[in-house]
Amino acid sequence: MMSSFWVIVACIGLALITLITRAFFMIPERELPLPDWLKRGLKYAPLAALAAVIAPEIVMSNGQLINSLADARLPALAASVVYFFYKRSILGTIALGMAIYLPLHIGLGW
Repeated sequence: MMSSFWVIVACIGLALITLITRAFFMIPERELPLPDWLKRGLKYAPLAALAAVIAPEIVMSNGQLINSLADARLPALAASVVYFFYKRSILGTIALGMAIYLPLHIGLGW
C-alpha cells in the first residue's frame, strides 16, 4: 500500500504534468508560426477524433463486427444521417437517433 504522502505527491505531480501540457500553448508571448498545411490539418482533428470514437460503436458489438440487421444502432444511424443532412441540427440529430435507438434496444431487445 502507498502511504498518504506518496498519494499526495503523485496527485501533485499529475496535476503539474496536466497543467504544463494543456497550458503549453499559452506560455510563449507571441503566437507560434505554423505552416499552412498544419493549420488546415488541425481543423479536421476534432472530427477525426469523434469519428474514431463513434465508428467502432456503430459497426461493432463485443469486439466483433455486427452480423445482423436487427441491431437498433443501424436504423437510428440511418435516420440520424438523413435528418442531419436535411436540417443540419446536431441536437436534433442526437435526439432523433436516441428516440429511435432506445425503443428498439429496450423495447424489442435489438
